[in-house]
Amino acid sequence: MASTLLKRASYSAMRSAVGIGASSRGYAAVAVGTDLVSAAPDVSLQKARSWDEGVSSKFSTTPLKDIFKDKKVVIFGLPGANTGVCSQQHVPSYKNNIDKFKAKGIDSVICVAVNDPYVLNGWADKLEAKDSIEFYGDFDGSFHKSLELDKDLSVALLGPRSQRWSAYVVDGKVKVLNVEEAPSDFKVSGGDVILGQI
Repeated sequence: MASTLLKRASYSAMRSAVGIGASSRGYAAVAVGTDLVSAAPDVSLQKARSWDEGVSSKFSTTPLKDIFKDKKVVIFGLPGANTGVCSQQHVPSYKNNIDKFKAKGIDSVICVAVNDPYVLNGWADKLEAKDSIEFYGDFDGSFHKSLELDKDLSVALLGPRSQRWSAYVVDGKVKVLNVEEAPSDFKVSGGDVILGQI
């Protein structure tokens, strides 16, 4: 516990010292009522796949409208594949509740991270989660930047990444949004929490 607090304090001090996020924002551009397609115009995501599938699809991407239009979607973002909280808690909290999401009429549960689709594909296989969750890569972070849900995690050798968050989206419009205070937190963005908000 003390080491966690120390790490957070050191991280905060380092960020202030180098001027990264010195005026830390407690909000994002996205909010309840935001239309994600309009908020991130011309942004596409990359569905998790093998390299061979990428080549055969000519490295196709998926426009946001194809993901959200006329659908009820639960989407959650996380700092990255193969990281601690993401692998041990965040993804399992959705995978283990998939039947409850379907019972509430959710068309798809989506995980998005600032990773390439090939890394996400291998990670989804490892977690045995591909049958329940759709994984999408935001390879250059443009989706998260457009929504101001991006986070510089260079201190952890991750570079530009996503905050930890979740949302319930109906026909592209955000109905519920949960953003953790720190990427290492897992208090408001889990599957159990958003299930109670739908």
